[in-house]
Amino acid sequence: MSKACFGVLLAGGRAQRMGGGDKSLRMIGGASILARVIAVMEPQCAGLVLNANGDPARLAEFSLPVVADDVPGFKGPLAGILAGLDWIAAHHPEIAFAVSAPTDTPFLPGNLVARLEAVRTERNADIVCASSGGGMHPVIALWPVGIRTELRHALVEEDIRRIDRFTQRYATAAAEWPVEPFDPFFNANEPGDLAAAEAIFAAQGRGAA
Repeated sequence: MSKACFGVLLAGGRAQRMGGGDKSLRMIGGASILARVIAVMEPQCAGLVLNANGDPARLAEFSLPVVADDVPGFKGPLAGILAGLDWIAAHHPEIAFAVSAPTDTPFLPGNLVARLEAVRTERNADIVCASSGGGMHPVIALWPVGIRTELRHALVEEDIRRIDRFTQRYATAAAEWPVEPFDPFFNANEPGDLAAAEAIFAAQGRGAA
């Protein structure tokens, strides 16, 4: 567990390609995707905060603090990351870093936080993003909590919504993972992805979270 890092789990999306509702509550291998994300992230972090919009009561079973976007308009994952960073700064001022992860990724690696932290140190980076198969996953990243003022300005004053447009302003590095036997950053965006995730789950013989 990283005592210096808090997890920000992003569940604030509108899930339009999935037909609406909460993608994170879809089931894979007998457990919700969110339950699987919590199970793999909890041991890696000092604590977790869940970013979700709408009625937080629907997520009460997970016993996590829930924070909604507070930036006007739906501005995507950067708004959720900002909400998480603000919550961490208010409730855990001793925590210097956060790792963001979407809650539609059922196979996140157990060494995610350690690898991101190691690359930050090795490369003297401000932000470290996960990468697999040569493709970047900027929503899965290590962030300094102190970046939140600049992030709010970018969202509110500049209307910057793409993560990579924001991160290019900083020393950003990538931490690479292999995609065999499966991509650890596979995400379930569409109904067909749930079937693909079930196939990966079955092939790996994973138990329920």
